[in-house]
Amino acid sequence: MNLNHRFAFVWVLVLSLASVWGDPPTGPAPLKVGVTPNFPPMVYKEGDALTGVEVDFAKALGKELGRPVQFVEIEWEDEIPALADGRTDIIMSSMSITLARELRVAFAQPYLAIGQTVLVRREDAGKFVFGFPIEPQGKVGVLKSTTGDYLVQQEFPRAKRRAFDSPQDAARALVKKKIDMLICDSPTAWWLAGENETEGLTVVPISLSHENLAWAVRKSDAGLLASVNNSLAKLEGNGIATAIIKRWLPLYQ
Repeated sequence: MNLNHRFAFVWVLVLSLASVWGDPPTGPAPLKVGVTPNFPPMVYKEGDALTGVEVDFAKALGKELGRPVQFVEIEWEDEIPALADGRTDIIMSSMSITLARELRVAFAQPYLAIGQTVLVRREDAGKFVFGFPIEPQGKVGVLKSTTGDYLVQQEFPRAKRRAFDSPQDAARALVKKKIDMLICDSPTAWWLAGENETEGLTVVPISLSHENLAWAVRKSDAGLLASVNNSLAKLEGNGIATAIIKRWLPLYQ
């Protein structure tokens, strides 16, 4: 077999294999959703499985957009950098809208209003009958780099602040009297109170702030932002958004 015949044989073989295998499968790109599973019941883990409000919303959003959802677990402090460098397409992790964050990301329309509230030992709840003290006494627990953390630093600079990486660690410290209160997002405070009811933890129904939760995309992703807002409007219009929130946050209905 000469060189030309060999070339013809190889070419026929390539065409034959292509006809058998077909073109490589194509489809919509996955929606890479950045989550920090430290904020129950918004987003957290049961065993190895992600669950919570944001997980249900992400699945519903992916269905509306016609894109498979790929969850990417990110440390909280790295959520915005991960979005900026393309490791994620959207942050869906109980993120409050703040002016500082708005300089770095584009927020979709808010889907839930919350506030910072106080988790205490039941024996200490009576101290708050007349409201929250101008400057809290004792050790104040916060979740690191959250709006609750920033609130304590700004409004109560003389407080003995202790930052925790997870709500569960903070709740254990409160039970063991290593801190005297925990200031955190109201959904998380209520969840911790339920999980630690037998340990004597309870929520003081005082709101220290008003915040809106929203999902964040890159400022350059105007198309995705518009699609997310349209999808959220549909989810709110058809009752799916209400059902998700009611499932996880019955006190908000």
